[in-house]
Amino acid sequence: MAADEKAQAKGEQVEGKVKKAVGGAVGNESLKTEGRVEESKGDLRAAKEKAKDAVRPK
Repeated sequence: MAADEKAQAKGEQVEGKVKKAVGGAVGNESLKTEGRVEESKGDLRAAKEKAKDAVRPK
C-alpha cells in the first residue's frame, strides 16, 4: 500500500509541474494555479508517507 501511495504522490507532483509549466507558457493563470495546488497535494502526500516510514518499526 505504501508504494502505491508514494507512486500516486509522485504522479501528482509531476502532473502539477506540467500543468504549472503549460499554464505559464500559454498565460493561463487558472491552469498555472491548478498545477501549483496539485503539486502541493503531491508534496503533502509524499511527506505523509515519509513520516509513516520513519515511525513504522523495522
